[in-house]
Amino acid sequence: MKNNKMMIFLRGLILENPVLVLVLGTCPTLAQTTSVIGALGMGIAATLVLIGSNVVISALRRLIPDIVRIPCYIVIIATFVTVVQLLMHAYLPDLYEMMGVYLALIVVNCIILGRAEMFARKNGVLDSAVDGLGMGLGFLLALLCMATVREVLGAGTFAGLAVPFFKTYHIPILTKAPGGFLVFGILIAIMNKIKEKDGGVKRKSFSCEGCPSAAHCKKASCPEMIDMHTQLANDNTAKEETENDA
Repeated sequence: MKNNKMMIFLRGLILENPVLVLVLGTCPTLAQTTSVIGALGMGIAATLVLIGSNVVISALRRLIPDIVRIPCYIVIIATFVTVVQLLMHAYLPDLYEMMGVYLALIVVNCIILGRAEMFARKNGVLDSAVDGLGMGLGFLLALLCMATVREVLGAGTFAGLAVPFFKTYHIPILTKAPGGFLVFGILIAIMNKIKEKDGGVKRKSFSCEGCPSAAHCKKASCPEMIDMHTQLANDNTAKEETENDA
């Protein structure tokens, strides 16, 4: 039991890190990592919402009709986001202003909605809480790593405090959008290298299993579908050439 809970926790923290492995939540990641304080605020807020929404959705999973589950999930997530917003506005007004619109946009953060759909609606309350904690801390860890690099090397400060040497010799572009994408790509590459050395998740061959389009392609295998589309494209090209010659 304990090993199972630990695996659920570590999966979100490392093995399936929502930012560096699954590449989710890219917008707040790029926007809130120009400073360590902003990254910390976003990470903690998202973690609280993740845990709360996972627990409630798991507890109500047998009562929510399948046909309206997504709207119900959004209402539950929005409720927790509103609570976090009000608390932050009341007790941390400076951080609230720093996070701006991205705090409200946690409602549509694909990490939170994805965990509700993929995990909380299929598992118990305790497991869902552990999953929310692991995914939230994984999100927070990725944001802090990225924010540390961007703020220290890009602005010469750490959490607003000047860092000797880097304050004089810093790279301002790292605090801009291009620098954010650069650091983001480098961290993803480092994570992939670590997982490769540790014999992490192996690449699976593509198949119809788990494919959302399988029901529409009559369960034809992906190679067959590719061949079919290629043949159709060639036929259309030949038809157009014939019409042009005529």
